[in-house]
Amino acid sequence: MMERPAPSSIPATPGVYLYKDAGGRIIYVGKARHLRKRVLSYFRPADQLTSKTVAMIRRAASIEFLTTTTEKEALLLEASLIKKHRPHYNICLRDDKQYVMFRLSEKEPFPRLEIVRRMKRRDGARYFGPFTSGLAARETWKTIHRIFPLRRCSDRAMKNRETPCLYHHIHLCSAPCVGAISPEAYADMTRRVTLLLSGKSTELLDLLKETMLKASDDLDFERAASLRDQIRAIEKTIEKQAIVLQSGGDMDALGLVSMPDGLALGVVFVRHGLVQDRSAFFWPGLGLEDASELLLSFVEQFYHAGRSIPPRIILPYLPWEEGVAESALAVDSRSALVAPHASESMGSPFLVGDGSTPCFCGADTLASSATRADEHSPSAGLIAQAAALLDAQERRKPDPDEESEAGRETLEAVLSELRGGPVRLAVPRNEEERHLLDMARSNARESARNRKDGSLADKLAAAFRWDRPVNRVECADVSHTGGESTKVGAVVYEDGRPLKEDYRVWNIEGAGGDDYAALSMWAGKRLEHGEPWPDLLLIDGGRGQLAAVHKILSEELAEDDGRLPFLLAGIAKARDERGHADRRAGNVADRIFVPGRSNPLPLKEGCPELLFLQVVRDAAHDFSIGRHRQARARQAFSGELQQLPGIGRQTAKLLWEHFPSVADMKAASLQRLTELPGIGAKKAEAILNALKKL
Repeated sequence: MMERPAPSSIPATPGVYLYKDAGGRIIYVGKARHLRKRVLSYFRPADQLTSKTVAMIRRAASIEFLTTTTEKEALLLEASLIKKHRPHYNICLRDDKQYVMFRLSEKEPFPRLEIVRRMKRRDGARYFGPFTSGLAARETWKTIHRIFPLRRCSDRAMKNRETPCLYHHIHLCSAPCVGAISPEAYADMTRRVTLLLSGKSTELLDLLKETMLKASDDLDFERAASLRDQIRAIEKTIEKQAIVLQSGGDMDALGLVSMPDGLALGVVFVRHGLVQDRSAFFWPGLGLEDASELLLSFVEQFYHAGRSIPPRIILPYLPWEEGVAESALAVDSRSALVAPHASESMGSPFLVGDGSTPCFCGADTLASSATRADEHSPSAGLIAQAAALLDAQERRKPDPDEESEAGRETLEAVLSELRGGPVRLAVPRNEEERHLLDMARSNARESARNRKDGSLADKLAAAFRWDRPVNRVECADVSHTGGESTKVGAVVYEDGRPLKEDYRVWNIEGAGGDDYAALSMWAGKRLEHGEPWPDLLLIDGGRGQLAAVHKILSEELAEDDGRLPFLLAGIAKARDERGHADRRAGNVADRIFVPGRSNPLPLKEGCPELLFLQVVRDAAHDFSIGRHRQARARQAFSGELQQLPGIGRQTAKLLWEHFPSVADMKAASLQRLTELPGIGAKKAEAILNALKKL
């Protein structure tokens, strides 16, 4: 257990502190407005700390500090470090995927409606969303294009097009590329798309009906019929939309629910007064005492990832204010943490019985209620739980810096900077916002209950007999041709989905055609690359490949008991009747090996865990061989380049470093080539002339 550090050794400034274990691995990242006060608060008596904090201090061996000039800088640095290192004792948001949005750049003469996953701040475009389902967003996108024939091609394709594309011939594109529509008419169409996506469907329908009647009066029956069809399509599209904010506006509502096996959080996205979409998250093993930390960590990490940020974010309570009673937490008869339905000054509403009537009371009242309640009634255990929670909170006087270090002003300032406009964090102020909070809470509860037999992460942990969920899986595979252009590609999956921004490829030299040697070299490079470590590192291969990687990793990462801080396994093809690897399509009997065990794990053919690992392995294989083929093609083209006058080995290497393909080299301007290091005007002209001969 870590000893209390000397106060003089801790900076008295804002910053970030990192607790590390005996192996030097980061196990917790925190921020503080005053580092000295915050760090010393961890070394109070155990009954004044949460169980998670006590466990973390027992495992910690050292602490490091990164000072900042402001609390806002500390908050941003903490979010970045948590995302990179994913410390064991931090509440990490595993779902880092970017939700899809629609982008419409109204500055262009003929803008197109794009599906994007990241907002570009201050680019002059309008964004609509977010949508948690990419499939649903694409269906909506197709519906809009059926109603409004916007262009679909890229800017480059539009500039080079001389004849209309197929979409124009099937009446799904207005063909601005060949001047088939005027900029004014196209701008009128994009204005209608904006009205539809902005939730102003009534205004749009009135406009279309007025235009249809005018076309009919002018005897332009073809245009009137087209407008009639547009009206019908729009009415069908919006008939399922319900207005939840009569005044319109954008906001997100966060509802928090305590389940028997963890905490669930639901988010409802409201844009232009309409529910745009919703999402839910679950953290197993967390209790009511972790609710405030979870809520703050979620807001910091969720919106720090570059998602669409509304001007108002509704929280069930303000987590940086003192105590549970002041935070107005509520617990229903099924152990659900919900939003308050009354003023914060009235105390903490605990929904008892059927959860329909809030009662405002303190720990003593709840304790006496628990004594009087029938021990077999559904609410008896709930009341006892609530009383114990309040009693623990009353005994644990909150540290002033602990409660204010992520204060509303700092967090709002960071979110406002990310959004490019003001952002307000608040509790519900009226019945409409309380209804949104209830909707988010219900969504979180139902999503948590509908988890069939546990999550995939829990199933993987059970299959490998691991003590924590297996959320992050990394898989490596070797690819080469006769020992040439050897590549080791690694793919990363989190919560069952590919995390393509974390895909990596390593160049391996000197291994020849020896896969074992290549994987050993790769393991050394992976150690140098460092965190974040996966929960499971999967190797495409059998016992031999697994042993080669395990030998290198265990020399640096093995703990006192000889175990690695993460799971290590190999996946190999099943054997056919002759004892050879069975590579037939549809084979689902692959074998999973782990270090120290001669036989494969007893996983059933076709079980979800094995099918998922096969998907990850196939993704690693495709990624690795794809990068290998690219390298091999570059070598072939490099040989062809070197045969051209003025292009030697070093020049060919230089060109490949700055251009992804030969086509891009040939399309480069003379000025672009002269900007390359060591290339003058004459040599650039010679290279350009030589490239034209290819």
